[in-house]
Amino acid sequence: MPLVDLAVYVDGQRTPDPASLTDSFEVMHERGGVAWIGLYRPSKEEVREIAEEFTLHPLAVEDTLLGHQRAKLERYGDTRFVVLRPARYLDAEEEVEFGEVHLFVGPDFVVTIRHAESPDLGRVRRRMESQPELLTLGPSAILYAVLDEVVDEYAPVIAGLENDIDEIEDQLFSGDPDVSRRIFGLSREVMEFQRAVKPLVPIIETLRAEEGLDLELRRGLRDVLDHAVNAAERADAFRSILESALLVHSSLVAQDQNEEMRRMTEFGLEQNDQVKKVSGWAAILFAPTLVGTVYGMNFDNMPELHWPYGYPMALGLMVATSVTLFAVFRKRGWL
Repeated sequence: MPLVDLAVYVDGQRTPDPASLTDSFEVMHERGGVAWIGLYRPSKEEVREIAEEFTLHPLAVEDTLLGHQRAKLERYGDTRFVVLRPARYLDAEEEVEFGEVHLFVGPDFVVTIRHAESPDLGRVRRRMESQPELLTLGPSAILYAVLDEVVDEYAPVIAGLENDIDEIEDQLFSGDPDVSRRIFGLSREVMEFQRAVKPLVPIIETLRAEEGLDLELRRGLRDVLDHAVNAAERADAFRSILESALLVHSSLVAQDQNEEMRRMTEFGLEQNDQVKKVSGWAAILFAPTLVGTVYGMNFDNMPELHWPYGYPMALGLMVATSVTLFAVFRKRGWL
């Protein structure tokens, strides 16, 4: 059911629930209390019904219907429209899941519209109902409690991201080929986390600066602000670490490629040496082969074949040529 809870509080105490959404406005005024309506993924018709009942501004209603809003605080007359981006860490998938919650905070009502499992607004309501002195402070106290819950739920997310980053640092030097993909995926999650956390700082500062805010609420918002600033700083640090990890990974990949090129170059040089040696020996053997082929032919038309020293001279020519070539190639290091 989209309607999660509907209650009217008088002096911090819950009174009998209205029969329906349409009755909540009249009951709230009859009892002089504060209405807190909690919705979970309502339909467009239900949002418009609430908007008509509490005279919500059309632009804020349009943002709620469209969804996918950035964290922000906007004022429409005496009604504040607040968008928060809760997050939770999924251990099984090692991923961060981001949600969205919209709050319409009027002088005597609060409407919370949740579009994800987080935050647990039922827990917020139970905590507020157990502290009637806080609930008597009105809609601003409810807004503070929701902010506190959203920021507190960032702590497990920070711990999960930190653990993932530690694992990436180990993967960097293990030669894991999938580390770059994981770095990019984690960087995307960290940037999304930054977009959820950073706007909270000016939002909370604006709420603390409001005139007439109760001192205890101001102190509570200061504590939430400290946690939000810490979460934003951790997100910035995570992003810097991941950027450095990506640079280190690129350097390691380039180093491996250079090492591979060096090995290929050495192998090529070694092959060149072998080719030189084979070519040198082929050249040395070519001369005696040529002489032997010419003078070993079976014909009688070469005058030097009838010389007394014809064949010894041919043999000497072969040996002299081979020795000369051997000496030349040896000097040049080809052999």
